[in-house]
Amino acid sequence: MIIEPRMRGFICLTAHPTGAEQNVKNQIEYVKSKGEIAGPKKVLVIGASTGFGLASRITSAFGSGASTIGVFFEKPPVEGKTASPGWYNSAAFEKEAHKAGLYAKSINGDAFSNEIKRETLDLIKADLGQVDLVIYSLASPVRTNPNTGVTHRSVLKPIGQTFTNKTVDFHTGKVSEVSIAPANEEDIENTVAVMGGEDWAMWIDALKDENLLAEGATTVAYSYIGPSLTEAVYRKGTIGRAKDHLEATAFTIGDSLKSLGGKAFVSVNKALVTQASSAIPVIPLYISLLYKIMKEEGIHEGCIEQIQRLFQDRLYNGSEVPVDEKGRIRIDDWEMREDVQAKVAKLWLEATTESLPEIGDLAGYRSDFLNLFGFEFAGVDYNAEANEVVEIESIK
Repeated sequence: MIIEPRMRGFICLTAHPTGAEQNVKNQIEYVKSKGEIAGPKKVLVIGASTGFGLASRITSAFGSGASTIGVFFEKPPVEGKTASPGWYNSAAFEKEAHKAGLYAKSINGDAFSNEIKRETLDLIKADLGQVDLVIYSLASPVRTNPNTGVTHRSVLKPIGQTFTNKTVDFHTGKVSEVSIAPANEEDIENTVAVMGGEDWAMWIDALKDENLLAEGATTVAYSYIGPSLTEAVYRKGTIGRAKDHLEATAFTIGDSLKSLGGKAFVSVNKALVTQASSAIPVIPLYISLLYKIMKEEGIHEGCIEQIQRLFQDRLYNGSEVPVDEKGRIRIDDWEMREDVQAKVAKLWLEATTESLPEIGDLAGYRSDFLNLFGFEFAGVDYNAEANEVVEIESIK
């Protein structure tokens, strides 16, 4: 079939298998171009199919020659209907890893569930023995707690008062004002239950209890802080509470790993175009202004550049991992540079529907958004027929 992007609001309903494969190949080539990383050898990536999780799997495999197991929850294709993009990404990753002689297996299912945890533990036991790096990169709006059976839904709301500021519809380029009502206590609790650190800790406890963590094992979860422009709705809102919980959990996990000589970190990453961030009011406008400035400064990074730098310069730099006063790795350092943020703040005041095409990088935002679904990659003929039914080699 000929596959075109079909939009519904902030979601693309289709994904392109050839484009997704090109996306994965581009990331692999980038990692290989940066040289070998003296990094992990047996890696579990929870949330491995898109964004930072996919980049972590690619960097582990093609930067350090690691065997990888990836866990994700993606929709497989059926004839006449495309898979979700992460399915095609994972199929392409496995294909390239196997071609390079690397071990790579995947598990598709709800990573919050006890069943998928069990399946993953059994696979590690059977094939790898132990893992020396666990990446936790889940992004889901809903979580059913496997112990209580309660389903929690996260919300993006400010805390304490209504938030009003500018936003942009990145499809049309229209800049408008948006207001978001404040959260109640239940909103906050639900968001922490979904996006906080509880499930991360459950994974690490399960791995440790069955002796599946190697001596000196490291685990990393991903977070975001962002600028004062977005903090009322993000870092000081419901999601910020969840991130606070995630960051506090790193210390609890770190304490439990001391007996193995292991460590737990939260890496604070840069603002990037993801399916989740595209739905957050204010963020698309902020990112389009940020991209313009960071590209002009020559310091712009996508997911793969961020994670390759995280591995090479922070996690596996041959000495102590540098952290901030709260124990976090800060790979958002270029985004949060004072000169960069001062320029964004100035442009923010000037941003209108008319001025944004000139002062921002909305075209770059749109392109990155379409890239998430395998569209707009150079070298792919989007007018050609594509086979939507693609299998992941290790998933039967």
